[in-house]
Amino acid sequence: MTVPLHDQASPAVQFLSTDGVFSVSEQSEQYAPYLERLTEADHRRFYRDMSVVRAFDVESANLQRQGQLALWVPSFGQEAAQVGSAHAARPQDHLFPSYREHAVGFVRGIDLLNVLRLLRGVTHGGWDPKDPTNGNFHLYTLVIGSQTLHATGYALGQKLDGRTNTGNPETDEATMVYFGDGATSQGDVSEALVFASSYQTPQVFFLQNNHWAISVPVTTQSRTPLHRRGDGFGVPNVQVDGNDVLASFAVTAKHLDDARSGQGPQLIEALTYRIGAHTTSDDPTKYRTQEELDSWVAKDPIARFEAYLRSQNAPQSFFDDVDAEAKDFASDIRRRTLALETPDMSLMFDHVYSEPHPLLEEQKAWLTQYENSMNGGESA
Repeated sequence: MTVPLHDQASPAVQFLSTDGVFSVSEQSEQYAPYLERLTEADHRRFYRDMSVVRAFDVESANLQRQGQLALWVPSFGQEAAQVGSAHAARPQDHLFPSYREHAVGFVRGIDLLNVLRLLRGVTHGGWDPKDPTNGNFHLYTLVIGSQTLHATGYALGQKLDGRTNTGNPETDEATMVYFGDGATSQGDVSEALVFASSYQTPQVFFLQNNHWAISVPVTTQSRTPLHRRGDGFGVPNVQVDGNDVLASFAVTAKHLDDARSGQGPQLIEALTYRIGAHTTSDDPTKYRTQEELDSWVAKDPIARFEAYLRSQNAPQSFFDDVDAEAKDFASDIRRRTLALETPDMSLMFDHVYSEPHPLLEEQKAWLTQYENSMNGGESA
């Protein structure tokens, strides 16, 4: 019987065991120096960010169930992969998400209400990625895998503009793109890897392997560990325990540094798990077992990091403060979501073309007249 190569893979890079015990292994040794960049305040910020975004996630799911959102896309369980990698990026780096990177957006400074505005249907984009307050965090992309092409094009522009590999890490830029295991089956991702490798773009492909592309398990999607896809394109790659926030930070920091210094694209596969549904329109009980779910709940990234912080003598007052902040954040998100108003219908015409367009003007006039007729006015 042939043993699937998934079962022959080397251990992923990890610093924290599932019960929060720190150790350095053969796989993690080269990444350990990157942890020296972190202070106690950074560690506490990691825990805070993960906890606040999880509270946001739960509240958002509740809002959808109560009819306040058309859809919700949970990130519950994937907080360590996102928070660790996002903090590894420098302010000048550009980050391209899919549609589940709520923690990354939070770390980069976007107002998470804008994610809910998008899923409530009152905005076409949510936020302006050119606004410095949004931390070079680009727009959510619902077309599976297409953001990898967008990111590769942007990274090529960084290279051609001389904004990378100058020898100054304080100003050199890189691009990081987030995508899931299901996206690796899309042609866009392969095309992005081809161009990134050919032009040696300064970018990191950050693959969050949450083990399920909606209802298809990763073992069906690929016979080999997904990070090995990089081998076929000549892209250096590594697999990391995505539920270990310290490992996610250190591995990403190292490979972003490599990308900025002219070593070309890098691929990181973060092993994590989608604890909730793919979206609120999905029922995961139809395709996965409770035993599998329970095994991953036991690896919860927040509980793991809490155990580590307690071993480092973090006081109970710190955890109490974070819990209170998370509850306040969720409450504020609910209040502001319920206060959102329906936008003027003209919004759908305003940003289709950069200049006025006669056909759009005609359509807008027709719709305005039609809407007026529904309120007692005259139609055309």
